[in-house]
Amino acid sequence: MTITGSRGFPDGYLAPGSSFLDFAAQHAPTIMPGTQPTFDTIPQDIAPHGTTIVALEYHNGIIIAGDRRATMGTTIAHREIEKVFAADEHSAIAIAGTAGLAIELVRLFQLELEHYEKIEGTPLSLDGKANRLSTMLRSHLHLALQGLPIVPIFAGWDSTRHQGRLFAYDVTGGRYEEPNFTCAGSGSVFARSALKKLWKPQLDATRAITIALEALWDAADDDTATAGPDIIRRIWPIIAVIDHKGFRYVSEADLAHANDTIAHQRSQDHQHVRVLEPGRDGPGNRLPSQGSATIIPESDQS
Repeated sequence: MTITGSRGFPDGYLAPGSSFLDFAAQHAPTIMPGTQPTFDTIPQDIAPHGTTIVALEYHNGIIIAGDRRATMGTTIAHREIEKVFAADEHSAIAIAGTAGLAIELVRLFQLELEHYEKIEGTPLSLDGKANRLSTMLRSHLHLALQGLPIVPIFAGWDSTRHQGRLFAYDVTGGRYEEPNFTCAGSGSVFARSALKKLWKPQLDATRAITIALEALWDAADDDTATAGPDIIRRIWPIIAVIDHKGFRYVSEADLAHANDTIAHQRSQDHQHVRVLEPGRDGPGNRLPSQGSATIIPESDQS
């Protein structure tokens, strides 16, 4: 690479072009995701995986959310991983799949959008951002086929249409604009059922946040890779709002209040649900069914 004398930058740095990805691929190709070595087989528990993420429309924008658990095989690798990020001031990306690769993709995507805006002097359109993310995912295809997939959701405020829009992807880079709601990750089948049941047109932001939490609760109820709210450690899902004012996270206090409300409601709903008792209802259990033991406090045993 030749250094120019007048401005002190290599020639390649002064070449025209608004894509950071193209620039990096030309001048530092080894940092690109698609240039990493391939393997015949990769153990499934070689890296933490994250799941589940959801997004839904409401009257004035988009709600995007993710639980906080990452797993390695049957082990909980992280309890506070972040799966929802600002892509720029008016868009967001949520990630499911191989955590390390997904976070790297998010950082590269943020750089790509920032680089375009600095070079062109104007932000990329929302469709343009969605397409750039699709291209980046396509470069990960060989890793996805070896068991290291990344499945993001992208959402943002479209200033030309004056509405929020959301996009789902597959591991091949396929881009699908979704009306109303979408979700991804191993708990998505359960989260989608909740979204189908609860989502309605013209929701306000508060109700949409509650629906996102309900969907994650349902996913955590049936999917071991998805975390429910951790009341002891006070760890809540991460939720962000994107509207005409831009991207912002929902506060911890609001999330705690919404989770407490859902917990109270669900506990009321399950108050009279029959629960099997040990030694009484188990099929084939030969233990006596009568005279269950009672734990006596030490203070009362004298």
